[in-house]
Amino acid sequence: MQRSFQYLFVCVLALLTVAVAEAQVLPKPDPLFQGKIDINPANSTPDWPKPATAPKGAPNIVLILLDDTSFADTATFGGATPTPALDRLAAGGLRYNRFHVNPMCSPTRASLLSGRNSHQVGFGRISELAAGYPGYNSIWPKSSASIAEVLKLNGYSTAAFGKWHNTPVWEATPAGPFDRWPTGLGFEYFYGFIGPGTSQWEPNLYRNRDAVEPPTSPKEGYHLTTDLVNDAIGWVRRHDAITPAKPFFLYFAAGATHSPYHAPKQWADKFKGKFDQGWDKLREEIFKRQKELGVIPGNAEPTPRPKELATWDSLSAAQKKLLARQMEVYAGFVAHTDYEIGRLLEAIRAAGHVEDTLVIFIAGDNGPTAEGGVDGRDALTAEARPQSLEERWRQYDALGSEIFDNAPAAAWVWATNAPFQGAKQDASHLGGTRAPMVVSWPGHIRSAGGLHSQFLLVVDIAPTVFELAGIQAPSVVNGVQQTPLEGTSFVYTFDQPEEASRHRVQYFEIFGSRGIYKDGWWAGSPNRSPWNEGPGAPPVPPEQRSWVLYNLDQDYSQAHDLSRQNPQKLEELKLLFDAEARRNNVYPLEPGFAQQPSVTAGRKHFVYHESDRLIPPAAAPRLAGRAHRITAEVIISGSGAEGVIVAQGSRQGGYTLYIKDGRVTYETNAYGHLSGSLVSSEPLTSGKAKIVVELTPAESGQGGPGGFRRSFPMMARLFVNGKMVGELKLTMAASSDTLDIGSDLVSPVSPKYACPFAFTGKIKSVMIDLP
Repeated sequence: MQRSFQYLFVCVLALLTVAVAEAQVLPKPDPLFQGKIDINPANSTPDWPKPATAPKGAPNIVLILLDDTSFADTATFGGATPTPALDRLAAGGLRYNRFHVNPMCSPTRASLLSGRNSHQVGFGRISELAAGYPGYNSIWPKSSASIAEVLKLNGYSTAAFGKWHNTPVWEATPAGPFDRWPTGLGFEYFYGFIGPGTSQWEPNLYRNRDAVEPPTSPKEGYHLTTDLVNDAIGWVRRHDAITPAKPFFLYFAAGATHSPYHAPKQWADKFKGKFDQGWDKLREEIFKRQKELGVIPGNAEPTPRPKELATWDSLSAAQKKLLARQMEVYAGFVAHTDYEIGRLLEAIRAAGHVEDTLVIFIAGDNGPTAEGGVDGRDALTAEARPQSLEERWRQYDALGSEIFDNAPAAAWVWATNAPFQGAKQDASHLGGTRAPMVVSWPGHIRSAGGLHSQFLLVVDIAPTVFELAGIQAPSVVNGVQQTPLEGTSFVYTFDQPEEASRHRVQYFEIFGSRGIYKDGWWAGSPNRSPWNEGPGAPPVPPEQRSWVLYNLDQDYSQAHDLSRQNPQKLEELKLLFDAEARRNNVYPLEPGFAQQPSVTAGRKHFVYHESDRLIPPAAAPRLAGRAHRITAEVIISGSGAEGVIVAQGSRQGGYTLYIKDGRVTYETNAYGHLSGSLVSSEPLTSGKAKIVVELTPAESGQGGPGGFRRSFPMMARLFVNGKMVGELKLTMAASSDTLDIGSDLVSPVSPKYACPFAFTGKIKSVMIDLP
């Protein structure tokens, strides 16, 4: 009897082990055939394999992420900009005022979608600055399956809309590989852009893996956020029309409010005069409102204005008016984004998705950006320097339009990020790491409308989603052993608002700026000030940099540095940071980013044909500051021809070679300025034509591809059929927009034509040669 019992126990244990193993391995093994097979069909019974189905009651999941948004940009968290859609969501859900992100966008998105720390998945910083180390190579490892992949393999439909900033730059080309594109990381559908930011009026878009043009133009009312919402609504409706019983995961990552700050004028004009009091008063008003709303505790203290930022009262009347307009555009951008996301949420509700739909809204991915500098970024010279106040005044009414790559003055960012110190790219303080979050799940959250203060991090989203969906985090996905999730589910907070935080330890790092949290204590080591526009002081070795210490349980806003009063606690946290850094691939700090992989590396000769359009910059030769030759062989019909032969860039910079009024024209654009226009001295005749543009650096010692946001003096010579027909010194800027043959798509490089200005002759080839 005892032996029989032991045998039964072993069998049950074996079955349980198999069941657990099966639950942890994705995709699940192919099911065994359960029918009957006989030589005679009459004696056979068919059986169909069943597709993966989500657990019963698994909710739809809508995950929303804003970009570069301040802690207090929204009225929901005490800001001056009305955000009724977020207010409605919070009234039926929960606000979290101690939720944290990484201090830059790619790292946050990697953590959000993987449930791992950013350096664990190769995103210690943005993909454009990837380095050849595990924590920085921007190569998402297959050992860290995304939320979308896990949900898809468990029976969910999955789609992503908006910004995607987690594909290595050298893989963001039509040649792939595509396994680190959204569609390779679990999303069955993608519509949006790839990279840090794009024009809201004239964006570079992809649908799945194909580059596409926006459906309409700015003159026809196009705006990216509106377009993304329209597409997301359409996707939900198609999903429900075809598979209404299947839950969906919808990831909506708005391009807003990342620069350029492109707001519809009618939205910016809603805020005329609302910020004439200036940034000092605005921050005071926000701080007061935050306390009234309970968004910050009653004992929270204000933190001082950084010394690099001017007081409002020190500015002239003209400066104040121009800077106030920057903030009006900023607020209009925030308000418009809230309206459009509200439209998406209302469409989902109207489709009947209420109690079956979980919404997680994270209002910011890395703290607000101070990249606008102390004066803001609006009108720049061709050399990328701010224009005079008088010149900027002429552009007053155009701020927020497609002609500007604008961003507000850093002091506005400081004001709207109350009550914290720091901003984007600062891991040492909460200003670059704390973001508002709202969670809504009607019928499932008892304390709706509440405010919760547990310490949470972006890596906590994945385990929370899995728990609510009834899914176990897999140990193997697509044959690859998975690294454990780093996050902790916060489902417990839904009904236990006073429960202690379960996420007890967390490191932060970006560009050598460091932070470490443990059980209410925070230590940070600043690096470069986010408000500092220039090169600043010589770099200090990481081991010699100073540290600060805060008790967050008693000092919500980090107003009191306790490093001198409690050096023992500081040393404890510094050692903890070192241990976490070693465990998470954080070292080496601040690695360089030279010699990244590139599909154009080593190539000197590029050949294109008239069907080549929307080639991303990663797949195009880098020409600014480098000697090069463009050779176009075209055929002009008897009636003549006009249009663009080759162009790369946009309104903000690039080059274009085109024919207009019978004459060949080569032009460059640097930061919105027509910085060179070389027109042939003679008109073209019909027949074959060989057009050559030769460019050489105009300054000795120049010749590399140049640095970030730089322009270069160049000498250009234009030849037609072997005869030089023009010569000109011009300025050329690096372009981060697409290369087009036979047209100039999406955004025109030259103000002398409108897109697409397609070439009406025939292009045999366009060749670009580097020496």
